[in-house]
Amino acid sequence: MKVVDRKKIEIMTIQFKVPKMACSACGETITKAVKEVDPSATVQTDPKTKQVEIETLASKSAIAQAITAAGYPVSDR
Repeated sequence: MKVVDRKKIEIMTIQFKVPKMACSACGETITKAVKEVDPSATVQTDPKTKQVEIETLASKSAIAQAITAAGYPVSDR
């Protein structure tokens, strides 16, 4: 029997400012883009403050690329 070394799974909280997010529909589009990268991600969007907070297993760059590809360029908070 082979013993497999399991890596610790780490959930990260990532925050971005998304200047082009204007409404809840924008937030839904961003959430959908994030969930394509990490279906288990938790996404909170706030169109009033233009802030997005994501709890994910995916890398920050992968999440940023997905949101940008959906038409919403991001900047670090």
